[in-house]
Amino acid sequence: MTSVPSFPSLEDYVRHYAAAVPSRPAAEHNGTVITYSSLWQAVERRAEELRAAGVRAGSLYPFLTEQNTDFLVTYLAVHAVGAAAVPLGHELPAAEYDAVSAVCRRAVLPHAVDDGENIADVLFTTGSTGQRKGVMTSMRALLGDADNLICGQGFSADTVFVVCGPLNHIGSLSKVWPVLMTGGTLRILDGLKDMNALFRAFDGKRPVATFLVPAAIRLLLRAGGVSLRRISGCTDFIETGGAAVSQSDMEAMCDAFPSSRLYNTYASTETGIVTTYDYNHNPCVSGCLGRALRHSSFAVLSDGRLTCSGDTVMSGYLDDTEGITAQVLRGGTVYTSDLAQTDSLGQLHLTGRAGDVINIGGYKVSPTEVEEAALAAGGVGDCICAPFRSPLFGDTIKLWYVADASVTKQQLARWLAARLEGYKVPRVFEQVDEIKHLFNGKPDRKYYNQQK
Repeated sequence: MTSVPSFPSLEDYVRHYAAAVPSRPAAEHNGTVITYSSLWQAVERRAEELRAAGVRAGSLYPFLTEQNTDFLVTYLAVHAVGAAAVPLGHELPAAEYDAVSAVCRRAVLPHAVDDGENIADVLFTTGSTGQRKGVMTSMRALLGDADNLICGQGFSADTVFVVCGPLNHIGSLSKVWPVLMTGGTLRILDGLKDMNALFRAFDGKRPVATFLVPAAIRLLLRAGGVSLRRISGCTDFIETGGAAVSQSDMEAMCDAFPSSRLYNTYASTETGIVTTYDYNHNPCVSGCLGRALRHSSFAVLSDGRLTCSGDTVMSGYLDDTEGITAQVLRGGTVYTSDLAQTDSLGQLHLTGRAGDVINIGGYKVSPTEVEEAALAAGGVGDCICAPFRSPLFGDTIKLWYVADASVTKQQLARWLAARLEGYKVPRVFEQVDEIKHLFNGKPDRKYYNQQK
């Protein structure tokens, strides 16, 4: 297990490494490298600028994020001032930015009993309802999340982590924390619009790790060929989360990266990092997410719903005038909408999401089961299953899918009929150019549920 020093805040770790290993690269972006010494100096300057601008301890500081090293400077400087960082996507419309800023000006953060309970971050998420909610995360939760990943995935001073997702979302932001806590290096990309940029980030000089949502995993596998073989030998580990990974994609990843650690992680903005599971060095089982990490715990209720507890859970929703926090967070436990079960080893297995189950003529259908079966068919790159009212069949199931031209609707229907019970097989199919996904990589089920 990696041994790291113990400090009360993330910025204290950066300050420590700035003194201990000043010339070590902290972050890289587009060929520009910032050392730990330079990073901390920039953080101190930015903190003074924030204080001069009136940012005070206990306040909230919203800012638009960019995929570069300057994000780290602002993010850490806000913490250094004692304020809560509110990173927002740089493509957020001006009206929505103004609305969030207004909430931040009027909101009052909960009183902290000790320094560890101070709110460090507020991450805004829309969730399945489309209602924007600010999830408050304490410094204790942030450090607990980081330590869970350090212990569960082996982050160390040698880690070079490629960040290719939005830094205002827990999927990528949560990887900043363990890297800076262990004195590793962040390699920040502008996103995944150019897969070649991802391949170039694996330069072969040092083993590299990254986080990819399931849709990006499929893009990686479809790229294949020489590029995939080249990065396979220099890949330390790849983590995925945000949505289920199909069994076929997991098996393909194991074939492509035989020596790398490949992780499925259960995490959410509300629960923090709860479990992680290396499916390349353990049984490759779709939906298996492993045991609870050291700062977290979980339980499955009698109705199958998953609950999570521990140091990593949120402190509540910001400016919660409608009492939503009390519906989700009770007694330090987050009641999720995820459906789960545990195996004989105490490992977590997700089985679906409460609001996603489709009722067709009294039969319950899990859309993820249908989607996983479809993704196992050769030539299918992406898909989503949703309820649909057909003029011919009435209330039924529809499958939107992305596939090679060689895949016909009839072939796909026969493939599913051979693997699923009859009532689970969609009656309507539509081939599309792409499947809509949310910014966190999850399929946009709300959009497709409205396609009546």
